[in-house]
Amino acid sequence: MAKALPQSPLAPKSFADLPAIEGVRLATAATGVKYKGRDDLLLCVLDRGTTVAGVLTTSKTCSAPVDLCRANLQKGKVRAIVVNASNANAFTGKAGRRTVEATVAEACKVVGCDASEVYLASTGVIGEPLDPAPITARLSDLNDAAAGGAWMAAARAIMTTDTFPKLATATARLGGKTVTVNGIAKGSGMIAPDMATMLSFVFTDAGLPRALMQKMLSDAADRSFNSITVDGDTSTSDTLLLCATGKSGTAPKGIRTIDDAALKSFRSALDKVLQDLAHQTVRDGEGASKFVSITVAGAENDTAARRIGLAIANSPLVKTAIAGEDANWGRIVMAVGKSGEKADRDRLKIRIGGILVASRGSVHPGYDEDKLVPHMKGQKIDIAVDVGVGKGTATVWTCDLSHGYIDINGSYRS
Repeated sequence: MAKALPQSPLAPKSFADLPAIEGVRLATAATGVKYKGRDDLLLCVLDRGTTVAGVLTTSKTCSAPVDLCRANLQKGKVRAIVVNASNANAFTGKAGRRTVEATVAEACKVVGCDASEVYLASTGVIGEPLDPAPITARLSDLNDAAAGGAWMAAARAIMTTDTFPKLATATARLGGKTVTVNGIAKGSGMIAPDMATMLSFVFTDAGLPRALMQKMLSDAADRSFNSITVDGDTSTSDTLLLCATGKSGTAPKGIRTIDDAALKSFRSALDKVLQDLAHQTVRDGEGASKFVSITVAGAENDTAARRIGLAIANSPLVKTAIAGEDANWGRIVMAVGKSGEKADRDRLKIRIGGILVASRGSVHPGYDEDKLVPHMKGQKIDIAVDVGVGKGTATVWTCDLSHGYIDINGSYRS
């Protein structure tokens, strides 16, 4: 969809102002591959010595750029990230690999680095060959123009059906110094990550042991991007990268686990940035008019709780009821039952907007649906479910499913 969509009613009232991070430069350009009158190409240039961790889609039909990122993450160094919007370069066979090779070769030449230090990400239509020429022709100019504070331009350049840019920032204490964590993301549809979101790039001036950095990122992704869904579809292109330049605070030597107290502040900042970006992704869900939080308790374990939560969040019947402002809690009962996880029907409790609507295998005595009307008409819907079998808990986030989703995806390639 080439023309701009109306901004989501759930968009933030203001956008985060991200500070420059030493060792990170950004620049954007318009290639004209699909979008007219807007930038659709991003180059991130990182100083020598920058380390990288990543979490990638588990899709068995992943894109050629994902294959490149997966291979290069084994070495854990990064100097350049090239991101294009409009074409996913997925399911494009040998042509897709040639595009990756041509883009990497040009990035190496321009930035002055090894092929193992270049990461690519592509987003857009699946199955259409991507000509590398419009991308490679711009990389030299982008490298020359790259600057430290171009975060808003970067976030806008990677958008597809997004209606607003997604940015977040936080600070932490590490090794006695203050460090910054900045993140941008794109995502609106095809969101049921089994790794991250469609695309997200996070940068810090902290210095971190790479193995611990990877573990922290994976854990943070589980609590954020892996706990959101818009439509139940996992993208071929999902890529989350965390780049650490090491220009400011450095983790003290001798840290062996991510539970070390020395990493507590940084982990908190990373969690904050990723969860903020994940929530923004849901708020920009295609056709979304309501942001939905679903908390599950009493499950067999935390994994089971999240599966139950996602079964509710991905249910078209639950999501359309929310879009219609209908407190149809029977659809929540249905979704719990279909999840495949243990649940005690006669101990199940369901609350919507804090009001107990179902308990002991039936509608709760005295439940008055009229009291729920104001909550259902609001933009934020809270659902809490206790399945009565254990101590597992989880929270997932989704949006409603409106006719706008059909409108957007029915004309996506036009």
